Amino acid sequence: MRRWFGVLAILAAGVFTAVVYSWLPEQIPTHWNLSGEADDWSSRFVGAIALPLEGLGLWALLQWLPRIDPLRSNYEKFRGTYDVAVNTILVFIAGAHVFVLGVALGWPLSMARALPIGIGAMCILLGNVLPRARRNWWFGVRTPWTLSNDRVWERTHRVAGYLFVALGIALLITAAIPVSLPTGSVIASLAVVAGILLVYSYVAWRQESSRSRSHLSTYLFADGAAAPGLPRAAPGESDSAKLTSRFRDFIIATMLGLSTAFM
Repeated sequence: MRRWFGVLAILAAGVFTAVVYSWLPEQIPTHWNLSGEADDWSSRFVGAIALPLEGLGLWALLQWLPRIDPLRSNYEKFRGTYDVAVNTILVFIAGAHVFVLGVALGWPLSMARALPIGIGAMCILLGNVLPRARRNWWFGVRTPWTLSNDRVWERTHRVAGYLFVALGIALLITAAIPVSLPTGSVIASLAVVAGILLVYSYVAWRQESSRSRSHLSTYLFADGAAAPGLPRAAPGESDSAKLTSRFRDFIIATMLGLSTAFM
């Protein structure tokens, strides 16, 4: 049932379309500029079916992609997380479709209010599940450095979770204040977060590479010898070091996320 929740949301949006179709005008707004103003329209038929069909097509694609992923075995480790992320995206598409038809019907809706609410809620939900994702080629923060190292993937997605939640909360707050947030600012905030994660994944990779070399040196040159025929185990990261790392990542991500959201 969980895997089909997003599809049910799209189908519900389709039922809503069928109910209001006869009241829709001949032209429906289907594109908004960076100022939050409608600047392109489609025919009633196209506007009524475009987003639901795109949503169903996206769902089918996201169900198929894990099957051709070289790391497809990892999906079973976070299948529930993956389903939540897919459902979140599909519910957002269904909500966007209802918004488009509502504007066409003359409802008093504002893109400058609706977009921060929709993106903010989606960021919070995705931010809560991203840290549970495992290394793969289709979902998550995929950079050369996260894909090459499980530890870098874990650290980057932990920071991504903090950033997405912080940005989502900030967007919901801005949607509630009298001053409207330009649509371009929402898009720019997402782009900045993506840039931060790109840089952070590289920094984390450098740190993990340096740590691996340090462990190798300790293994080769530490005082004392291992039992004959048995290698000395390289020291692992202690619990206190892991806790310190998590706390550091949380502080960095929260500060960057809040500053990005209110730029």
